[in-house]
Amino acid sequence: MNIMASAPPSSTGAAPTRDWANPAVIGLLGFGATTMATGLLDTGSYAMTANAVLGLALVFGGLAQLVAGFVALSKGEIFAGSAFVSYGSFWMAFFTMVTILPSYHISPAPHDILAFWVIWTLITITFTINAPRHGHGVSATFILLTVAFVLLDITQWMAINGTTNTGFSTAVGWEIFLTGLVAWLTATAVITNANYGRRLIPL
Repeated sequence: MNIMASAPPSSTGAAPTRDWANPAVIGLLGFGATTMATGLLDTGSYAMTANAVLGLALVFGGLAQLVAGFVALSKGEIFAGSAFVSYGSFWMAFFTMVTILPSYHISPAPHDILAFWVIWTLITITFTINAPRHGHGVSATFILLTVAFVLLDITQWMAINGTTNTGFSTAVGWEIFLTGLVAWLTATAVITNANYGRRLIPL
């Protein structure tokens, strides 16, 4: 099922069957907001702390995306459901890795973080291959997300080898922000087109 699609209004006059609305709006907004905040933090260009990112990662990027994913799966939407559950789990795993585990003296080593990014790069490639069937906005989001993870792989590899470059890290942050921005635009298209009953935003 196309993640961008919404159910058409009934033309029979009968009361519509009670069902969940398209969960893509919540899923994409949760992902987009958390990703944009993370990108801004990584640029180092704004007086922003990790607190906002971690709060979003736990609640909006994590929990809200998980709920959206389970709703999508219950509606038979394998792509949207799998994507939202996966990236909701990603943000909750990220939150756990940087906040909960260190409180138990279990901090990830640099190579652990690199493995974490590489694994999520592979998972993202899986979704990117299938994204073109779900609209230009979704496809662009996953292409940019794949690039973001590859850049994170490179950044972590550079850090392990002591070759961290501030300019490169800033550029990575802006690319991550752009990924979240496209997800937000896609969510805006989904809710606007559904709300007005016609394709006002062609994403």
